[in-house]
Amino acid sequence: MPQLILLLIAGFVLWIGYRKFIADAQKLTRQRDQTRREQQTGASGTLVKDPETGEYRLKRDDD
Repeated sequence: MPQLILLLIAGFVLWIGYRKFIADAQKLTRQRDQTRREQQTGASGTLVKDPETGEYRLKRDDD
């Protein structure tokens, strides 16, 4: 019985690690595609509108 519990815990930890790996890979792919599009168009970034002030600013990586 303890082996089964240990196996289930190890499987769960591996599954969580796999999901994190996939999420990070998808995030990096989106960033790379965005950078490629900016290079193709000659843009220096993406503008986003601040809902509070109504001003436009460059999109940051953490947005």
